Amino acid sequence: MAFALELITPFSQPTIKNYVISIIRSFGLKAVVHQQKNKIICAFDKSDEKLQGCLEVIANTLPASCFMSSSQHYELEGEPESIPDFDVEYPPSLGLCPSCQKEMFDPSSKRYYYPFTHCTHCGGQYGFFEKYPYLRENTALKYLVPCPVCEEESKSFGRREKQVLNSCHSCGIPVKLIHKDKERYANDAGSFRTLFEVAAKALRDGKTLLMKTTMGYRLFERLDKLPQGSVLMLSNAMKITDYCSLINDEFNALLSIERPILHVALKDEALRETFGASVDVKYPDEGFSILLAKELSLLGIDFIAYTSLEEPCEADFVMDFDLELNHQSDMRLFINKDIKFIASGERVSFPSRLAYGADTLSIAHGLVGIRDERGVLFDQIGRFESASTLKVNQLDSETPAVESANFHPISADEASFMSVIAEHNKFGTKVVGAYFEGEPSFLYYDGKKVIRVVPPKHFSGSGIIEEMRGLREGSDRLIESVEKNHPQLHEILMRIENSNVNLFEATAMILGLPEESFEGVVKEALKFIGKGGLQIDTKVEDNRFNHVAFLASIISYRLAGVGSVYLSYSIFESFGDYFSELLTEIKGKTKATDIVLCGSYFAGQSLFSRLQRNLKATPILMNRSYPIGKENCVVGGVFL
Repeated sequence: MAFALELITPFSQPTIKNYVISIIRSFGLKAVVHQQKNKIICAFDKSDEKLQGCLEVIANTLPASCFMSSSQHYELEGEPESIPDFDVEYPPSLGLCPSCQKEMFDPSSKRYYYPFTHCTHCGGQYGFFEKYPYLRENTALKYLVPCPVCEEESKSFGRREKQVLNSCHSCGIPVKLIHKDKERYANDAGSFRTLFEVAAKALRDGKTLLMKTTMGYRLFERLDKLPQGSVLMLSNAMKITDYCSLINDEFNALLSIERPILHVALKDEALRETFGASVDVKYPDEGFSILLAKELSLLGIDFIAYTSLEEPCEADFVMDFDLELNHQSDMRLFINKDIKFIASGERVSFPSRLAYGADTLSIAHGLVGIRDERGVLFDQIGRFESASTLKVNQLDSETPAVESANFHPISADEASFMSVIAEHNKFGTKVVGAYFEGEPSFLYYDGKKVIRVVPPKHFSGSGIIEEMRGLREGSDRLIESVEKNHPQLHEILMRIENSNVNLFEATAMILGLPEESFEGVVKEALKFIGKGGLQIDTKVEDNRFNHVAFLASIISYRLAGVGSVYLSYSIFESFGDYFSELLTEIKGKTKATDIVLCGSYFAGQSLFSRLQRNLKATPILMNRSYPIGKENCVVGGVFL
């Protein structure tokens, strides 16, 4: 008989599986470890006296994953015949595992306060990766020779077995801190600790710090207001729930190995007055940020703002090292009660592999999917030197990246929709879906091809005032009122007419929001604490969303004195009704069995909650291992 341990996770990346295998190998246990659609199954030799010790180490050191929901154990027929093995096909881009964090703060460790600490299965290794295959000579560390101890670690059983980028103070990377014309270098435990102490004190004193981390450049500063795109890094785990209003899943996700960005409501009144009702937050992920956070917490600073940058900028203090880095956008996770999905970002989801796919080269948003003997490998296009393929699919909005006699432009909505069908392996079935990232789009998959049932309709502000005037009987009086009695609103309409704004930028402008974007409207809607919204006009012409009717409806409510918070909430409730009604209608006509939602605009609490309520009779399919946003297009592009 075999003892079976089952870890429930729908996430397809092999990180947790390989970490478990590393522990099993360190004990020399015979086992079989297999990753299936929704779980990882580990079958052990039940009679092995080392089994109990192995299971205890797994329980105590296995990184918490925001995608792992539960575990169970039972007995199986049969008996494992060999020690399991794993391969390292591509580098991870994750937070640090608990063992590596412990090592980094252990004064007796050879990696004490060493910011490049990570094992085979954790950390920001992707930043140093240059091209396939993933070998040290194909990384930025190719000129750094590992010391004998690091070399031995990578050859021995344990969590650093097969580690490509192993290093420590003895063979590692020096770091410098620059302030004006002075430079301070760190290359051992004492100098590294001093470096981070100085950096933290500079932030305490109101200075700015540009830090080159293993995840890319981050500009840290103490702010009275968070600029768009900035994140609040929470440096003290014990104080997180003092400042933020979180459910258990949100708290656990922040501290998970994936270390996502979450948009959460603030609890602390002083923070609400400073930053607003809700903000993007993150717990420190990689070595540099973790060490800085430690020193900040020792100074009594529980949070700090930072902005991720692809290129360096000016700052009072600059922490740098002499290696080139690749940039990845960070993962943003959406949580609504028991629903969890990736809203956007490359990190964690890429690089990745699907075990199946057509011989089609897919290119979208700087990512590429390349077919080989093991399936399809997805990564940034710069990591590959060449590829052979029968067909090339690339987004129609992008300049062709390669020359091919069999080149096909594809649309973002169809590619995004197809990525969900591919992840759930719904080939050959009938599926309807909605795409919402910019303009609404409705699609149908008949089992073989994707059909645009209701194509997206481009929004243009040009001539919108006259269109509103002729919208319906009485609309002319609405515009006359705006022109005569509301000069500021009329000026906004003129701005919309004469600028290239999208629908939600125009919406935010009419609402008078400081952040003129979709995100601005989402944040405003999150401030609403009541129940039930107003009905915003989503009048449909030829089954297509009517922008003019929608914006005119918002203006009418504004003139009637309805506040921006209530209106923002009502906008997403109305969109929820619009999507659910049309999806239900299309599903009925096509006899489809499933409904798909894709596009990052669905990652809004008000809209998603409404859709979930309206569509509760039909389970909603969404991406599981890939973002629902634009990054999923490269996956769907393989199958179009």
